[in-house]
Amino acid sequence: MKKSIFNLKNKTVGDVSLNKDIFGVITLPDIIHQYIRYQNAKSRQGSHKTKSRSEVSGRSKKPFSQKGTGNARQGSNKPPNFRGGAVSMGPVNRNYTFNLNKKEKKLALKSALSTKLNEDKIIFIDSFEIESFKTKELYIDLKKFNYETALFIYSETGLNKNFKLASSNIPKISILNQKGVNVKDLITYDKIFIEQKSIDELTKRLS
Repeated sequence: MKKSIFNLKNKTVGDVSLNKDIFGVITLPDIIHQYIRYQNAKSRQGSHKTKSRSEVSGRSKKPFSQKGTGNARQGSNKPPNFRGGAVSMGPVNRNYTFNLNKKEKKLALKSALSTKLNEDKIIFIDSFEIESFKTKELYIDLKKFNYETALFIYSETGLNKNFKLASSNIPKISILNQKGVNVKDLITYDKIFIEQKSIDELTKRLS
């Protein structure tokens, strides 16, 4: 499977061969959905908490006599039906995370990458090296790609400092090391720009 490689000025500079086992997988909506649920669950704090009857301030003594007052009998002023009382069956601290095995994670990433490629939403760039750190110059070049939101995936060797500085003020784009590539970002962003050096690293990681 061959795809064109572009430079940051949207001009073709060559071709690249892609592994079909990584970029040619059929779309699996169920496994993609499961991976996104897994990511969202990991990001939840689970710190919600309400006070139970043993935690609210108050007296455990009967608030009034059992009989003769005309009121319903009560054992204390801590039940939920009292003002300032406990919350009945309220939320408590909990951990929302669940396990997803390595095969499922890899398959979800492959499926997301393949889906984006089939939609012509992945653009392979020869290098993110730029000479100037000025945002305006990079912004003019990137407008040629006609994107709404964009994710730039760079290689393990590091990101060009000028590109990082220039892109930091451009709205609706993000940069990400190939180690951090995940399904949620691949699905969320309109177009994915992958540095040429990252292709082999991604292929090795997902093989």
